[in-house]
Amino acid sequence: MLTYKQSGVDIDEGNRTVGLIKGLIKGTYDRNVIGDLGNFSGLYSLQDFVLMKEPVLLASTDGVGTKLKIAQMLGKHDTVGIDLVAMCVNDLICQGAKPLFFLDYIALGKLIAEDIEEVVGGITDGCLMSGASLIGGETAEMPGMYGKGDYDLAGFSVGIADKENIVSGSDVKEGDLLVGISSSGIHSNGFSFIRKIFLETYDYKLEGYIDELGMTLGDALLTPTKIYVKLVLELLQKRNIKAIAHITGGGVIENIVRVIPDGLGLDINKDSWEKPAIFKMIEGFNAVDERELHKSFNMGIGLVLVVDKDEAKRVVDFVNKRENDNINYVEDKYKKLYEDRAYIIGEVTAEHEGVELR
Repeated sequence: MLTYKQSGVDIDEGNRTVGLIKGLIKGTYDRNVIGDLGNFSGLYSLQDFVLMKEPVLLASTDGVGTKLKIAQMLGKHDTVGIDLVAMCVNDLICQGAKPLFFLDYIALGKLIAEDIEEVVGGITDGCLMSGASLIGGETAEMPGMYGKGDYDLAGFSVGIADKENIVSGSDVKEGDLLVGISSSGIHSNGFSFIRKIFLETYDYKLEGYIDELGMTLGDALLTPTKIYVKLVLELLQKRNIKAIAHITGGGVIENIVRVIPDGLGLDINKDSWEKPAIFKMIEGFNAVDERELHKSFNMGIGLVLVVDKDEAKRVVDFVNKRENDNINYVEDKYKKLYEDRAYIIGEVTAEHEGVELR
């Protein structure tokens, strides 16, 4: 008799996977999560937010992109779950939304319970860093669609904000300053280009230790994306933040202009912040045009806040003095990279539109 397992789908392994990750998932629950694992949908109460004048739900979905190829080549799957959460919740926080819950989708060719446990362990770490509850997900074993060892990740998150407090960028004006918050490295964009540079053009090996990085190339590339949620939520309570941009694909050149009014542009001092070692390496190759670098990668700035000129120094001081407890969720080799540093990196101008690098 034919069985589903003979076609490549192992239901028993799926059940074993659930057993491994169940405790991790429950560790992200807050008091608003209703029910338990196994429901056909996740339930989340909004009782805590009934006093908002006009509560608005905000939603974001994203993936990790071809950074997953590096994880799969190295058989290291614990950091990409953090990346998945970060790519969603960092978008939510750009409009001032507090993340409520998160859902994940994992598609793969062959289910190996321990690999999924690593991925979900990273997802739960990311949820704890951002204050989101992991209330559901799907693991789809699809032989014929994905090869053995291949998988893809997608995430979905919902946040909430009072309409009057949504960060819109509508009051950004000429003379406002840009405060950049440090990235931990490449984050989760530009990895097709990264593979082209390091693995194809210069023939580096992922397992090779590189002195200037203080770790292997593979470990450096898998440095988890920073999660800025708690930092920004604290800042919004203390300072007037006019606009927020998550620096993803498109870099500082394309992302900040998305949150400022038409008719304004940006002057950015490209030497005003300390770049992580991985970007200094890329610059040292002298193989990529400077503007192309700042359009392809975050180049060391993962989030940008637009503030009034009088607020800028206070924001910088707050960030640089604040203790970032998210470093407790990452491996020791990543802790230094996960520290937050803030810099005044540029100014809003009415003299031109778009971005000029100075």
